[in-house]
Amino acid sequence: MISVSSRLPDFPWDHLTAYADRARSHPDGIVDLSVGTPVDSTPQVAQKALAAAADNPGYPTTLGLPESRQAVVDWLGRRHGVTGLGIDGVLPLIGSKEFIASAAVHLGIGAGDLVVWPRLAYPTYEVGTALAGARGLATDSLTAIGPETPALMWINSPSNPTGKVLPIDHLRKVVEWCRERGTLLISDECYLECSWEEPRPVSLLHPDVCGGSHEGILTVHSLSKRSNLAGYRCAFVAGDPKVVAELLAVRKNLGLQMPGPQQLAMIAALDDDAHVLEQHARYAARRAKLKEALLSAGFRVDDSEASLYLWTTRDDADGDCWDLVSWFADRGILVAPGSFYGPAGQRHVRIAFTATDERVDAAVARLT
Repeated sequence: MISVSSRLPDFPWDHLTAYADRARSHPDGIVDLSVGTPVDSTPQVAQKALAAAADNPGYPTTLGLPESRQAVVDWLGRRHGVTGLGIDGVLPLIGSKEFIASAAVHLGIGAGDLVVWPRLAYPTYEVGTALAGARGLATDSLTAIGPETPALMWINSPSNPTGKVLPIDHLRKVVEWCRERGTLLISDECYLECSWEEPRPVSLLHPDVCGGSHEGILTVHSLSKRSNLAGYRCAFVAGDPKVVAELLAVRKNLGLQMPGPQQLAMIAALDDDAHVLEQHARYAARRAKLKEALLSAGFRVDDSEASLYLWTTRDDADGDCWDLVSWFADRGILVAPGSFYGPAGQRHVRIAFTATDERVDAAVARLT
């Protein structure tokens, strides 16, 4: 049997086990800020929609309900100024991670093809490339790619892990570069509504970026962060209808279908802006507390204009993010080392502010 797992990078979180054990030994317990998982309640509008759809005996379709796809179109237009998108350019996903990991395979990218992703990035871009047997390049520079034409390029704004937001001019330049070469461009926009400072993030589908045409571009969105629906696995891809149709043709043969009740919950969540504003305020307060505590403790916060993380380092550190992980673990706080996201993260750690108010307050007390 061929070992597929041997082609994949090490699962990074396994390396945090010893530090997690040390943090748990703190008299007041661990404050886990290593993973951006929601801890606040799923909004009532989504819970009620899910409960109302509990009697759902039939199979869903991979294409999804017209109503769920229309809700996506309406949300992108209302909240993010996207124009010209129809429901034929939308496909529901079972969470965004499964799509990011499988997109290259489903689009026929393989041996000999090049996939590009950001220099500091969510590890699943690399995983998906390895699964496809393609070659990968982590870079933020178009010139670093050289004369070769990538089959697929990933961009991520707001960034996980850094929270960096790419300006409109840069996004427009990447769109033009990819279109000139026939490279498929996919933008991971899962943190699009988690914005705190200028510059504000803009979708790749916005007419100021793509010129009103979605040709050759896709965007990936998730309701896990904006609506605390991580457990519902509600996400979608939107953009070029031709590429969406190809994805549909492959995915329906694999039985990749968002369950019907979750689609109705997604509609309810996308149609409601009030819960998003309430959750945004919660995160803003937690972020402000943690950022102030970090600065008081001698840390520096870089980028972090958006997303659910603070990208931080300390100038007097020895240059190894694991030393910083150890420093936090001694205080009962678990954080993610920057090296999880690429060699360029060796001096930083990523700190999530998705913990409860009580645990955030505990972290602040330990830092100050």
